[in-house]
Amino acid sequence: MKKKYIPISLYFLIPFTLSGLSLLWVILTDRMIHSYGKFMTDSWSFALWGMAVVLSSYLISLLIIWVVLRPVTKFVKTAENLPVYPRKMDEEVKAKDDIERFERVFDQITTILTKVEAKELFPGIIGQSRIIRGVFTQIIKVAPTDSTVLILGESGTGKELVATGVYEHSLREGKPFIKINCVAIPENLLESELFGHEKGAFTGAISQKIGKFEMAHGGTIFLDEIGDMPLTTQAKLLRVLQEKEFERVGGTKTIKVDVRFIIATNKNLLEMVKQGQFREDLYYRINVFSINLPPLRERREDIPYLVDHFLSKNSKEVKISPLALQIIAGYSWPGNIRELQNVIERAAVLTETGLIEPAHLPLHVAGVITAESLHHDQPIESLTVDDRLDEIEKGLIIEALTRTGGVQVKAAEILGINQRSLWHRIKKHGIDTESFKNLQKM
Repeated sequence: MKKKYIPISLYFLIPFTLSGLSLLWVILTDRMIHSYGKFMTDSWSFALWGMAVVLSSYLISLLIIWVVLRPVTKFVKTAENLPVYPRKMDEEVKAKDDIERFERVFDQITTILTKVEAKELFPGIIGQSRIIRGVFTQIIKVAPTDSTVLILGESGTGKELVATGVYEHSLREGKPFIKINCVAIPENLLESELFGHEKGAFTGAISQKIGKFEMAHGGTIFLDEIGDMPLTTQAKLLRVLQEKEFERVGGTKTIKVDVRFIIATNKNLLEMVKQGQFREDLYYRINVFSINLPPLRERREDIPYLVDHFLSKNSKEVKISPLALQIIAGYSWPGNIRELQNVIERAAVLTETGLIEPAHLPLHVAGVITAESLHHDQPIESLTVDDRLDEIEKGLIIEALTRTGGVQVKAAEILGINQRSLWHRIKKHGIDTESFKNLQKM
């Protein structure tokens, strides 16, 4: 049987509660008088006195509540009338009382403000989901310091963009920002690239070369894919991190440098330490402030924004059908943002009408739109029962919202639950429903 809720205004509830407490106080006073055997000569005087106390308490509390709640109520009404406020949520799930209504409005306004702040501070990073805004918060906190930053994330999640964000908000912004990919340089040349070399240090060294660390002096150096760095080079890197000094290959002169390190990897460094593939002392030296960059499957609310961004960069005007976007949002994206970009670019080339349909998507993408595709690659044995159930529940909700374009009434029908239950589950999992409503706009 469906529960019925009767909305009660705070203007009535709070004064009524305080008046009830006053009445209780009057009754207790009367009981105390009788318990001591002292009776009032005029019972009507006592009753009138009690009524006066209750009425005065009600009126005073009503006045106080009116003074306090009036500006709050005015703010809530103004916020609900703003063009950017998501009215559909209130139309789909009515607040049962003023407290829930105020809480919902404040939550929505906070979300809107953080999205605007994220877009202004990090225009190069596309995404407005709650989880990616958490990454932005971490960047803002660590950027003004000189602490070493370790960015962890799968391939294609945008680690270089995060590193750039740290640099652009740091005190070293405007000074050298040197990037080097440890896996892209042959092992026998990596030390020369990092530290430089003297003339005649090895065959082919016909002149002195300045290394990346010297070039980055006073600024920042970004070492990408450090998990692929050879052990011998790791030992020399550790010295630079600790002592801020090194020698060029084939040289004897000690060179002092002042650099800030940002390091990234898509590998499990701690596991590599256990296997003897990465130096333990170096791991603890670089793991000062770590930023875990979520895979795309954990921030699917950002997929419509990313798709729109990639389409806007296309040479011809291309749009995507709602069905194709729903399929894309349901795929697990093991290659993350890089894979998504390639798929969109390929589909834009294939379409002849300017509209991307499911037929333009690769078979491995178009054929997957199940709750299983929403699970991450973490071994299921490492998850607790509650974690597994939460993961499944979140995946089912995201899939339903994707299919309905963020319309919670229809999503609740698909899931077989009431709208209020769906709203509370959405809040529990931190799902941004506004992102799914973009499915209808593209």
